[in-house]
Amino acid sequence: MTCRMPFSSPAGTRSALTIRLSHYLPLTASEAAAIEAAQGPRRKLIAGEALLDAGGPVDSLFVVQQGWLHSSVRPPVGGRQILSFHYPGDLVDNSSIAWARAPTTLTAVSDCIVSDISKKQLGALLAQHGRIAGLLYAVAAAEAMAMADRLTSIGRMNAIQRLATLILDMLARLRVTAGGVVDSFDLPLTQTDLGDALGLTKVHVNRTMREMEERGMIARNGRRIRICDEAALVGFTGFVDRHATIATDWLPPPR
Repeated sequence: MTCRMPFSSPAGTRSALTIRLSHYLPLTASEAAAIEAAQGPRRKLIAGEALLDAGGPVDSLFVVQQGWLHSSVRPPVGGRQILSFHYPGDLVDNSSIAWARAPTTLTAVSDCIVSDISKKQLGALLAQHGRIAGLLYAVAAAEAMAMADRLTSIGRMNAIQRLATLILDMLARLRVTAGGVVDSFDLPLTQTDLGDALGLTKVHVNRTMREMEERGMIARNGRRIRICDEAALVGFTGFVDRHATIATDWLPPPR
């Protein structure tokens, strides 16, 4: 792996994780401070750089501060399967909590900034702040349901519906932490990346993207992608936004 140098963030800059969790629940000053304190120095990654290799030792999770990453595996039959994409505010590699070795490869899709949270630091944070523990559990459950939705689209839908479902999910997720996202966003993924996430070839992705444009579903300008009629696309796919809101009324009151 490439050597990554830590750097200092501007004083008073909140982490993307704090911003994301605050979207769902007003955090107390002590809760926000504890989330910030649990994170290590910020590090830069360049596009294409592996942050973590499948099978390698892992004793930390990662907070995405800027940029996109993806988690992937390489099946014995060959090729690559992208399991999930990670955006600013995500606490990445939750699955590694269960093991001492990483189950997936974590790769920067674009230039990124990440912070580590060691498993011990995370354990201490959750022990001291029950509301944060509950909220992270709820967020993880929502992410698992979003993953189930995408797997359903791959198994039961045609290529256009698969791609539309993924684009809608990206837009919904980015709205939580990327201020100003309304109906468009920059898509840093290659057509190969999209194909590896959707079970399609690069050629099929290219053809599907063009067809979506021709049918007035999306518009593209370079890497910028815009959804032309979100309501119609939601109706076409049956997409459910798993990210906008999360129930928090069951959480304990702050201490």
